[in-house]
Amino acid sequence: MKALLIVDIQNDFLPGGPLGVPNGDDIIPVVNKLQKYFRLVVATQDWHPEGHGSFASSHEGKEPMENTTLEGIEQILWPDHCVQESPGAEFPKTLDQKPIEAIFRKGLEENIDSYSGFYDNGKKKSTGLADYLRGKGVKEIYVTGLAADVCVAFTLFDALQEGFETRLVEDATRPIDNDEFEKLKKKFTGKGGQIIQSTDIIRE
Repeated sequence: MKALLIVDIQNDFLPGGPLGVPNGDDIIPVVNKLQKYFRLVVATQDWHPEGHGSFASSHEGKEPMENTTLEGIEQILWPDHCVQESPGAEFPKTLDQKPIEAIFRKGLEENIDSYSGFYDNGKKKSTGLADYLRGKGVKEIYVTGLAADVCVAFTLFDALQEGFETRLVEDATRPIDNDEFEKLKKKFTGKGGQIIQSTDIIRE
């Protein structure tokens, strides 16, 4: 059994959002097409409470992209984003949500961030995604979404650690930093992950 995982395709991560990924909206038509080829499609959603510890605005005198620590873990401070119930936290209307069977929300704990779709950054709490996938008999995960060098990358490495055959659909993701993404791809394949293109799946 294989599953398509859509990571954090949310308005705040699209161009024009406070953490907009360059050309991030270009992947949406690709992801929509890919969904037709999977019996199981699941998604993750960044879902922060107001005043989350990863927001620069929660730390007096700090600016976005500066560093601090949360729960003893080094943390990049971000602009406010994906606040619960806000328009920025929603999936864009252009993303076909009908095939999505389950949504796993992350980043709810105020004092620790959650990049991966599987765990928070301190690996203290699971989102339940791995158990859900195993319960469905999933062996292979195909990962898409935003941003390639942050939440997608953390999700990829955790998927490998959880024992899933893990494939990154490269043209169904976009990075913030291309150089960092290239390094992460080498690390990912070095750990046994595979990188494919949507055309390896889509037969049109």
